[in-house]
Amino acid sequence: MAIVPFDDRDGVIWYDGKTVPWRDAKVHVLSHGLHYASCVFEGERVYERRIFRHKEHIARLFRSAEILGFAVPYGQAELEGVCEDVVKAHNIVNGYVRPFAWRGSEMMAVSAQATKIHVAVAAWEWPSYFTPEARMRGLRLATAPYARPSPATAPVHAKAAGLYMICTLSKHAVEARGYDDALMLDYRGRIAESTGANIFLVQNGELHAPEADCFLNGITRQTVMELARRRGIKVVERAIMPEELAKTDEVFLTGTAAEVTPVQSIDDYKFTVGAVTRGLAEDYDREVRAHAKASAA
Repeated sequence: MAIVPFDDRDGVIWYDGKTVPWRDAKVHVLSHGLHYASCVFEGERVYERRIFRHKEHIARLFRSAEILGFAVPYGQAELEGVCEDVVKAHNIVNGYVRPFAWRGSEMMAVSAQATKIHVAVAAWEWPSYFTPEARMRGLRLATAPYARPSPATAPVHAKAAGLYMICTLSKHAVEARGYDDALMLDYRGRIAESTGANIFLVQNGELHAPEADCFLNGITRQTVMELARRRGIKVVERAIMPEELAKTDEVFLTGTAAEVTPVQSIDDYKFTVGAVTRGLAEDYDREVRAHAKASAA
């Protein structure tokens, strides 16, 4: 399948307060965000023309910017409206929205106090992150060569561009070996997440999640926990070591892009795509559709 590059598409992108043609939304090569990763972003899903948990995503974007030491030069409600307008401009039924903010090119050094903060919003059709076949059979994961850093060494609670380089390197490394994604441990050797999604383990009918103290407490993660509690499933957040995979029945990933995606194996450990995973995947699908319907009313 031919790749359609993201810099050569039809449509518009909202850029610093103006709607510009997609191909004209350009950044200078000496932007601080490019060289020093001073960029924050969000990924949001559109279901039936409505953005799921939109307010929570935009609020997190603003928190991420604050963690990186800069202020988004627009109000949260204003940016929420911008995202909705961009979705409408592209007539997106089911897709993806990417609002992001970054430091500009006024200073080219580690210090960037005088740089302008730029903001842009793009959106595109995107029915599913993984192929239907991969999602149905469950993903194959291998342990990543990189670990999630300590909160003392990185701004781990920001959705910041620089934190994703180890994800890219880890995913590339395991894909070269035939796997779908990588399991990332944290700096203590505990299970953390995958390269772009949170992880859950099902043990004896209970839902176990790594404590989100050095990675993002994902919005989809929080939603799935709520759905599990509605089903009467006990949810436990705690430190989980890799050796516990030997006594784990089911594993699945959650994320805005991944939604609820089962895992069939991690390294040599095998899992079933069982009733808890299937039930929560179905609940999540219903939840996003119900949200879209309620938002449209």
